[in-house]
Amino acid sequence: MATATLTIDLDAIAANWRALDRMTGAGVQTAAVVKADAYGLGVTRVARALAGAGARRFFVAAAEEGAAVRQALGPGPQIAVLSGHMSGDTEMIHDLDLTPMLNSLDQITRHLESLPGHPFGVQLDTGMNRLGVEMLEWQAVAPILVEAGPELLMSHLACADEPDHPLNEAQLRAFHEMTDGTGLPRSLAATGGILLGSRYHFDLTRPGVGLYGGRPYDAAIPVVTLSLPVIQTREVEPGESVGYGCAWVAERPSVIATVAAGYADGLPRTLSGKARLWDGDIPCPLVGRVSMDMITVDITDLPETPRELDIIGPNQGVDALADVAGTIGYELLTALGARYTRRYQERPA
Repeated sequence: MATATLTIDLDAIAANWRALDRMTGAGVQTAAVVKADAYGLGVTRVARALAGAGARRFFVAAAEEGAAVRQALGPGPQIAVLSGHMSGDTEMIHDLDLTPMLNSLDQITRHLESLPGHPFGVQLDTGMNRLGVEMLEWQAVAPILVEAGPELLMSHLACADEPDHPLNEAQLRAFHEMTDGTGLPRSLAATGGILLGSRYHFDLTRPGVGLYGGRPYDAAIPVVTLSLPVIQTREVEPGESVGYGCAWVAERPSVIATVAAGYADGLPRTLSGKARLWDGDIPCPLVGRVSMDMITVDITDLPETPRELDIIGPNQGVDALADVAGTIGYELLTALGARYTRRYQERPA
């Protein structure tokens, strides 16, 4: 096989959801964020695994993503659209029974006029300054909207992965100020907010990256293994270079393996000369530059040539690889390329 294999443990995703669900009280519902094709892992299989674990509410970024989740799950589960009710989405929202999280006065007007009586939620800006109705706007429209009966009032924490950041408490205070007394269901916490404790949980939590094994949920069960097949090996003498730009020069007689994956597959060039791949528990340095389709690896110290090497796996999770690349696990996960052969692991029900 010439393409790399991305193995996705659906049982681990389900177990992570159940563990995060247990961190909240009995009266708190736990949803699941499956935007960006379930963080790059395949929304059809992932959403079904989460529904099997007990999730009944799902969050996506756009109505088009909601269509894929609805196709995967059928009628019943609520699918909330974080970008709200965009122009041109009315028919899709209606026909697929999506719940837009309205972010602006324009969206509020569009939704109430075009789909009166259709479920909706409202996203409030409590200090992130990205999406949501601002404080003064909310004070003006709250009497009308509360009467219309939104299914959820929500906001999003900007610094939840930094527990001591003062903005967490500031956003919590603002959320209380905007929503106390409405009698409506409320949601503030994604994965990081769940870990901040019960004051942030309200009526619904929305874990995302923690489901997929990422920070800040350090207790998560790892979900992803990425194994790159060895295409060719060659012996390199001292003084010979490998790859574009002569970026690596052998200092000893070396055996170099060329493996199938590169920046076209979501492995950034910033890994060049810094990352390690693994043969079981033995690390092998990435040498030279990451190219579009290939990476070169020093396997001189291995007892024999492996069929494949892991770049994400038990010894190097997605966040550890992201650290080497100078980015975050979210970016690596969502950039995983379409060329990978995706292999799903799931025990029969």
